[in-house]
Amino acid sequence: MTVDRPPGGDAYLRNSRRPPLVRSNSSLDLQERIKALILERRLAAGEPLPTEFELMNELNVSRNPLREALKALQAVGVVEVRRGFGMYVGQLSLGGLVDELTFHGRLSLQTGRESLLQLVELREILERGLIEYLLENRSETDLTELESVLARMEEEAVHGTHSDETDRAFHELLYGRLGNPLVNRVLGAFWDALHELQSDLPPIAEDPFAMVHRHRQIYEAVRRRSQKAAVAAMVEHFAGIRERLAVPDTRAPLGPRPRRGRPTPA
Repeated sequence: MTVDRPPGGDAYLRNSRRPPLVRSNSSLDLQERIKALILERRLAAGEPLPTEFELMNELNVSRNPLREALKALQAVGVVEVRRGFGMYVGQLSLGGLVDELTFHGRLSLQTGRESLLQLVELREILERGLIEYLLENRSETDLTELESVLARMEEEAVHGTHSDETDRAFHELLYGRLGNPLVNRVLGAFWDALHELQSDLPPIAEDPFAMVHRHRQIYEAVRRRSQKAAVAAMVEHFAGIRERLAVPDTRAPLGPRPRRGRPTPA
């Protein structure tokens, strides 16, 4: 007896055995399945992900729910999309934290600056603890790079300026000696938020030589490996930041300001 074969032959029979596409999965569930796939395959940050078509087959989902889940994962840094190259496991990013800190900092400027002062206080607590930890656990004495940044600060002061980039480079070099890249990533989030808020703060005449002096005190304390002097110098450094925040804003209210680019660490 002859059995009629369906249109499409063997290909049709193979495809007919596949389970139907999953269309009822929530985006959150699909996001968790994609993260589980990354972990199961032991993919590292920066490594390529399967293509969209491969993920559709692997996870048995249709294109639209997959794209929705990937877009959500991209927003939180789990997935990175490089146009023309594909999808990759995302690098650790604190961009979302920076945006939230900046927004609440601007709200704080309208309601008494309490949140902004708390942000500065938290950064001070972190840096005081970090410099103590640095002196307890690191014995390196080569401070050539820090000395170079101080020389740059002094050169800027001669010209009447003090740049955020140089200030940031000093702190990143200082804590880079700990060998923990997360330290500067977390501190960088505070730097970025405060940088975004600078245009919202009233202008203040800062003595660039006073800024150099405060950083020189930190440097000398680290060079002498004096925890007490290092913490005292850090407290004085942050006192200067608080002074700026304490200046009353007498300017007329302005409309929304354009978003400023974040500085690239020197």
